[in-house]
Amino acid sequence: MRTADLGRALRGVLDAAEGASPVEAVESVTRELGASLGATHVSFLVADLSGRALVRMTHAPLAGPAPAARTEGDGTPEDDRSDGEESATSLPFDGGPAEQALRSQTVQVLPPGAAYGGGRPQDLWMVLAPVTERGEAIGLIELSLPSEPSAEVQDEIARTALVLAYVVIASRRHTDLFEWGQRSIPFSLSAEIQRRLLPSAFTCEARAVTLSAWLEPAASVGGDTFDYILGRDALHLSITDAMGHGVASALTATLCTASLRNARRHGGSLVDQAAAANTALTENQTSGPDEGFATGLLGRLDLRTGVLSLVNAGHVLPLLARGGAVAPVDLPVGLPFGMFPDVAHEVADVELLPGDRLVLVTDGMVERNAGDVDIASMISETRALHPREATRALSDAVISASGTALADDATLLVLDWHGDHGSDRQSSYGAETARASSAH
Repeated sequence: MRTADLGRALRGVLDAAEGASPVEAVESVTRELGASLGATHVSFLVADLSGRALVRMTHAPLAGPAPAARTEGDGTPEDDRSDGEESATSLPFDGGPAEQALRSQTVQVLPPGAAYGGGRPQDLWMVLAPVTERGEAIGLIELSLPSEPSAEVQDEIARTALVLAYVVIASRRHTDLFEWGQRSIPFSLSAEIQRRLLPSAFTCEARAVTLSAWLEPAASVGGDTFDYILGRDALHLSITDAMGHGVASALTATLCTASLRNARRHGGSLVDQAAAANTALTENQTSGPDEGFATGLLGRLDLRTGVLSLVNAGHVLPLLARGGAVAPVDLPVGLPFGMFPDVAHEVADVELLPGDRLVLVTDGMVERNAGDVDIASMISETRALHPREATRALSDAVISASGTALADDATLLVLDWHGDHGSDRQSSYGAETARASSAH
């Protein structure tokens, strides 16, 4: 495909996104892509909120009344769901090409006859391209082509996949369609509150740092949250654990997270943020004697120097992987937020070196049956994985040890420090492929 043709194809994709409603934007973009490449089939598969499946969403207008939406009854995810004219089919990760495309962040090309679990006939060439923005795996484009795609065609598909990532991000602000498709099990009220407290992207790649976080909720939500935000020369991050379960802990977590963000956005230091969270919880105490407070770990990473400043409010110590060793970071431990008014918290500095991996966890990762998991060893074993996959591997190990119904939320944040802040990011269509996990 010539440069002029590529430009026209991209313009067609952008026009399709601009002209469609938020609900139809992704469909319009994928349809335009398919038409420009002569594809016989093209679809977008969104990443399931579980992090362990993709979901193919389709729209089929109904001649008669809409059927009742399927429910999950016992909480076990269904492979197929519908809601009026919308349907969603869950495709669990099985180590196959779709999962490998996301893990390695590379386009996968399957010849006719190749095995593929997506449910499409394999008498044509199949192309699977990750839809990613700054390392956040949003989903996958799936195309069937009549002939083997050239390197140039693959490049065009990957470029369009990046455009589609921005279309999804923009469109989902105006519709619940994608959120519905991603939810393979229904949320409780407390889970809904907790979900809204988390950043919109769980993964972020910058030149100096790569991070990814994950929250595995308990059967009765336990009040965990994590947060991060990038400034021009600093990365701000936090991980908190509100005591108790259910709506009460979710409301405590809301007060804690909102006060931290508010103080940060006013330019407050880590000590100021800790004081704001402590005041918010002590002055708005509505829970019982064993609830209404929260542990927390607050951090500010200077991207120019690699110095990480931390405040520990009664929280589990972070773990630092450096070289072949993994050890807790020695920090002064203050009181949790909300226990007493006018509590002062100390700041401790840790100098990160290029190649370091820092892991922040909540107690759900290390207590009860989860204590059977040697977290330090698991961190060592997963060092070669991108933080996006490392978080899943660590949480999967905890789930395996604890059973399917966790007694407490299990939350972690994995941060890789690369250094060299200020240089251009070495990315390819939404991802730093040189730092992605291997395909197998």
